[in-house]
Amino acid sequence: MNTQVTTKFKIYKPSNEVFEAIIDPLKIGNFWFSSSSESWEQGKSITLRYDEYEAEGIINVLKVEKNKEIKFSWGEESNEVTVVTITLKELDNTSIIIEVNESGLNEHDPEIVSKMLGQKEGWVYMLTCLKGYLENGICDLRASLIH
Repeated sequence: MNTQVTTKFKIYKPSNEVFEAIIDPLKIGNFWFSSSSESWEQGKSITLRYDEYEAEGIINVLKVEKNKEIKFSWGEESNEVTVVTITLKELDNTSIIIEVNESGLNEHDPEIVSKMLGQKEGWVYMLTCLKGYLENGICDLRASLIH
């Protein structure tokens, strides 16, 4: 069973603006997490907070290719660690296709279908908030998804 989750969006902004929105700890709070401990760079462990849910997690940045790709792992070692690859494909100077691929979900988990649907929902929501933020300056969509 293929347990990868892939989500793609077209965003009408150049790749450098999309890239900076993700790695910049001051910008990420406008569409995704409440805060990021520092700028995302290869080899760093970054603490991400969701103040609304009183949650905190750590990602390990595996790869950063400026304006093209960000790859990180997250999850608890005792539970399940997945790898997320965010790829930016520039279409022209005004738009990109952003693709998020999450892999490493346990295919033998009896809840795998539910987990995959939840992750897909989360990535669609994050990309929707990113698109709203970058294209229209909307900063209050994040943390509004109700489970």
